Amino acid sequence: MADLPSHEVTVDAQFGHSSFTINKLMGTEDSSRYPFGTPELGAADTWDKNSSTQTNTFGYNTLDAVPQYDHYANTMVKGVNRCHRPSLAQLHTFIYEPDGFQPPKMYDAADDAEGGEAVKEGGSADKPPGEPVRFGWVKGVMIRCMLNIWGVILYLRLPWITGQAGIGLTWVIVLLSSSITGITGLSTSAIATNGKVKGGGTYFLISRSLGPELGGSIGLIFAFANAVAVAMHTVGFAETVRDLLREYDSTMVDPTNDIRIIGVITVTILLGISLAGMEWEAKAQVLFFFVIMISFVNYIVGTIIPATPEKQSKGFFSYQAGIFSENFVPDWRGPDGSFFGMFSIFFPSATGILAGANISGDLRDPAVAIPRGTMLAIFWTTISYLVISATIGSCVLRDASGNINDTIEMPPIGCEGLDCSYGWNFTECAKNHNCQHGLLNYYQTISMVSGFAPLITAGIFGATLSSALACLVSAPKVFQCLCKDNLYPLIGFFGKGYGKNDEPIRGYMLTYVIAVGFILIAELNTIAPIISNFFLCSYALINFSCFHASITNSPGWRPSFKYYSKWASLLGAIISVVIMFLLTWWAALIAIGIVIFLLGYVLYTRPVINWGSSVQASSYNRALSCSVGLNEVDDHIKNYRPQCLVLTGAPGFRPAMVDLVGTFTKNLSLMACGNVIIGPRKQKMPEVSRADRHVKWLNNRKSKSFYTGIVADDLRSGVQILMQASGLGKMKPNVLVMGFKNNWKSDNPSNVENYIGIIHDAFDFNYGICLLRMKEGLDISRTMQAHVNPGFEAGDDSHGNGSVAAYTVNGTLDPEALVAEQQTTTVFQSQQGKKTIDIYWLFDDGGLTLLIPYLLTRKKRWRNCKVRVFVAGQLSRMDEERKAFIALLSKFRLGFNDVQVLPDINQRPQPENVKRFEDLLGPYKLNDDFKDEAKINKLKKDFPWKISDEEIQKNMPKSLRQVRLNEILLDYSRDAALIVMTMPIGRRSECPSSLYMAWLETLSQNLRPPVMLVRGNQESVLTFYCQ
Repeated sequence: MADLPSHEVTVDAQFGHSSFTINKLMGTEDSSRYPFGTPELGAADTWDKNSSTQTNTFGYNTLDAVPQYDHYANTMVKGVNRCHRPSLAQLHTFIYEPDGFQPPKMYDAADDAEGGEAVKEGGSADKPPGEPVRFGWVKGVMIRCMLNIWGVILYLRLPWITGQAGIGLTWVIVLLSSSITGITGLSTSAIATNGKVKGGGTYFLISRSLGPELGGSIGLIFAFANAVAVAMHTVGFAETVRDLLREYDSTMVDPTNDIRIIGVITVTILLGISLAGMEWEAKAQVLFFFVIMISFVNYIVGTIIPATPEKQSKGFFSYQAGIFSENFVPDWRGPDGSFFGMFSIFFPSATGILAGANISGDLRDPAVAIPRGTMLAIFWTTISYLVISATIGSCVLRDASGNINDTIEMPPIGCEGLDCSYGWNFTECAKNHNCQHGLLNYYQTISMVSGFAPLITAGIFGATLSSALACLVSAPKVFQCLCKDNLYPLIGFFGKGYGKNDEPIRGYMLTYVIAVGFILIAELNTIAPIISNFFLCSYALINFSCFHASITNSPGWRPSFKYYSKWASLLGAIISVVIMFLLTWWAALIAIGIVIFLLGYVLYTRPVINWGSSVQASSYNRALSCSVGLNEVDDHIKNYRPQCLVLTGAPGFRPAMVDLVGTFTKNLSLMACGNVIIGPRKQKMPEVSRADRHVKWLNNRKSKSFYTGIVADDLRSGVQILMQASGLGKMKPNVLVMGFKNNWKSDNPSNVENYIGIIHDAFDFNYGICLLRMKEGLDISRTMQAHVNPGFEAGDDSHGNGSVAAYTVNGTLDPEALVAEQQTTTVFQSQQGKKTIDIYWLFDDGGLTLLIPYLLTRKKRWRNCKVRVFVAGQLSRMDEERKAFIALLSKFRLGFNDVQVLPDINQRPQPENVKRFEDLLGPYKLNDDFKDEAKINKLKKDFPWKISDEEIQKNMPKSLRQVRLNEILLDYSRDAALIVMTMPIGRRSECPSSLYMAWLETLSQNLRPPVMLVRGNQESVLTFYCQ
């Protein structure tokens, strides 16, 4: 066989991860040149233009593409055409695509707008112009987290906490805090490695895992907590500066206002650094890190150097076993003197573990950087806290006067305490609790102990300023992502970004305002507990997110970080909530209340977003489990629900049916809209694929319904498929709802035969039947077409069977126009007032004729309607029969008390009405008086809708009853809101379709109210027993 003419194109490794030789098919129509078939034309060329991989890898030309990064990514490289995977239709069905074909996007366009990766893996190392700054795991996560953890608490409160709780309980506090943050770090690592992480940090992780409801609420709280943390760390810095000023008698106003002045100036300078860009901020963080490391070394050296008399007067005696043993146990003092009081003050110092995750959008590879940097930061900072608490507790007494003259001669006389054994007497100030130094009295103890105090001061400056700077950057980054998602009103203004790093300048300004407000409090011990509950709430939800995603067993939960446990995550979530209440119960209630309020708002607004959250996976699991569980439960009359298969066609074409059925099935039972698309399967499959548009229409109308569309050769076979295949287990339709066929007299009789055949099929499948007729008709498709296209010429209204999508893209009406079109208002959407619902319960169908109106009266729109029940009876026994029916209805507990007996139901109808009925039958009569039997049988076989004289006479009493019932309806129910009547049944072998259709027409004609003809499957749906 001759080779296909081709030329070679080489795909660069940048786009395919390896080099392939592409044989590009030459466009030709000469099939005689190819004995084994014409090559795939056009489409191959289309995909080659997108750098697709139609390759020689398998030894032959194929449109199939080998796996590539581009096929799964949702970001683009500027100036480079992105290749796409061929669609199934191109591989399976189509040979040629028209010019200008654009393959569909796999992701929302909004994702591309966010930026994402600047270059793909294996791409060029050259930076394109304006490439944003990206950080690795050391500079971007570990150092940032360590700096945020080493905050003001380390230098200014850890010695004090050690003096209060003792070394032993301080270690417990540190390890408990680290265990919570460690478990949270593991959960964060798992979530961060379950797919590509973008900007938004904690909010992004929780919202994309648990969904927007909880993600939005915790994102708002977490951003606010970080803004308050800016104030906490700044106040710690201001306290240090104030103490330095006091040592040199340089107080500006007073101690409290000095903190406020210094704090506001400091946070303003930090704001300027943040506004300069992430690159400058990162450089400042590295500088702070080295300063802190030098201060640590300085502190350790200071604990080893022998104590001078001045330091001894302040309680420092270097390493002493006696001091260690005395300081190992707690000595609670003051209003905060308790374990949880100390924990609430210390815990914010452990909350910096998310500092790296909060700038996830600025990391080079968040999936690698966040786990590695976060866990190492937790480990090293935990070690540092344990070492400092143990060393400071082994060197410094709890109380010391600082007076160098408080030395005593040995042996001591009248001296109490451990200080006496070291030649000092601090008894007086210790008893009076007015000592100026020692672990419990002097916040600058670490500075005093160190070898060179100014280095500790520099470390305090570095720790406080770095933590404040990290929080000042984190809060706007998290808040910006929340603003861009538009979950809450009035915050979108702060989502705008500027520059190559998309900096949230407006968010910075808002954070600055919040921080300044809390700096004015000027009390560190007051600010710290405020944010503890907010951070704990965030940690609880992060841990719960990991647990929930794991427990749902969703195939999409595939984190590359494996060192986590769903049960550990659950434990971390529970511990976080418990500690919230143990710390400050009222603050915990406020935090949870805010979360619930914000959660309720998002649940109410129901934003149109889909992030594939674990909540969605859990909903599927619950639905599946409950559906399977129903199979183990036998049906019971008390639990009967009318589960309706509604033949609406395109739901937007028959909104009245959707509204009426949706009213009595909403939050109660199953409703499924069925659409039979008639025509060749290959030609009509695109219409079936547009099901999501009809579902969107139903959702916009707030109709709780499923939608199913199928392609069939004719209406009846399509409905048979729907009745047999719809539903799942016990969640299966048991009532078929149809529209009345208004055009039956002008339509092809074979279509009428199929329409009536559907009713017979429904009874065969043990379905109940509801037939809805409205005077103005049900099908509004032509009205909508006339509105969309004024040039449309409306013909005869074909309010047909209610199941065929009569107008499609290739016909007259594009379904996309239906979705975009304003929702049509129907009579069933309005308040029904004090009208009546008239029930004509003429035949016992099992109670479905009564049940549906009862369900309607439970809804707000129909609640004020009066229900009247009409029954057939005899004139001589009217009172007895009325009482009997009232007694029966009372046992059903339906609340229907107005029962009216119709004694004249068997009277002969008016002659003109009988004549009108006979005229209906005229075109369908067989006229067999002068034909032989063989010819009659052949006509009946060829035209089954024809009516013989024998059939007319045989069914005459039933026919006259329908005429008479119509007269009764016109007399009694002319002004009703709804008429519900038991539908007559025509025996299949004795009642031709045309005669049955004439009955339904005569029974419901000329009535202004909507008429619903109902027939149950003759099985009870009502009971007056309790078991």
